[in-house]
Amino acid sequence: MKVLLIGGTGTISGEISKLLLQQGHELWMVNRGKRNVPEGTHLIQADIHTPEGEETITKAISGVHFDSVADFIAYHVPDVERDHKLFAGKTAQYIFISSASVYHKPLGNYLVDEGTTLANPYWKYAQEKIRVERHLMKLYRETGFPVTIVRPSHTYNETKVPLCLQGTKGCWQVLKRMLDGKPVIIPGDGTSLWTMTDSRDFAPGFVGLMGNIHAIGEAVQITGDETLNWNQIYKSIAYALGVELKPYYVATQFLTDCAYYDLNGLWGDKVNSIVFNNAKLKSLVPGYHSEIRFDQGVRRSVAYILEHSELQVPDPEFDEWCDRVIAAQEEALKRVKEACQ
Repeated sequence: MKVLLIGGTGTISGEISKLLLQQGHELWMVNRGKRNVPEGTHLIQADIHTPEGEETITKAISGVHFDSVADFIAYHVPDVERDHKLFAGKTAQYIFISSASVYHKPLGNYLVDEGTTLANPYWKYAQEKIRVERHLMKLYRETGFPVTIVRPSHTYNETKVPLCLQGTKGCWQVLKRMLDGKPVIIPGDGTSLWTMTDSRDFAPGFVGLMGNIHAIGEAVQITGDETLNWNQIYKSIAYALGVELKPYYVATQFLTDCAYYDLNGLWGDKVNSIVFNNAKLKSLVPGYHSEIRFDQGVRRSVAYILEHSELQVPDPEFDEWCDRVIAAQEEALKRVKEACQ
């Protein structure tokens, strides 16, 4: 296949790029060039979000036809309107990366598949993805633009440890609290169900949809098959660090009410119990199944982060906020107990 990735070096797309090249496909990539791209990639160095970038891309793909184009950095309707203008008639398939956060919140049923209603009143990110999905499917119905929509859930790679709650600078400060023996905040009571997906499991499912005529006009979720609760997830992380987990449970409403940054992604995604039914993906990509258990995948992530100091980004603001939240709840509990005596 001749494939074009817009982005191509991120958490999800980086592993897809590697797999495409390993399988012998011709890989093109639109990228700003701030990260290294895999050897053998036809790089179009441009910022697609600028008029100059669009002009560069238009010239670079003149006379070229792709089997599949996938945009990993489209978030709003104008982004895909631009893509439609650039690639209509130039690709047999256009893949939009949406999100499993688009599914109805609160869920009427914990078991989720592609037929689950799309509605998320809590999180603007998910609302924008829903708008884009609807716009693209309208284009498909009315013009035949060959759309495939992919919905990842919580996907991670070796450079990050996936968490329910972290600050604005990544996962390191939570890992540091674990290493320092400090309590780690887990929203709710940690028993809601969740699914993690290693990017090495995501990539074969995604590549299996590329150039797949049966995926045109379809939305397909790609997630791991393993279901965990947040207590199990955090215990696996602590075990990988070689420390004892000290969980501290705080109500989600309390956290969102006193947060110094936007935590709507909790209500709109992570605190909802979800189990994904991946039957549709497996019917479109025969033989596909996820292979990497979370405890295995997160060991790789933890080891990689501990070996790479540039990923150990301190977040003192988040650390101090955690301490204040814990102190405030402890004080409230103390006063209630005293009042009840």
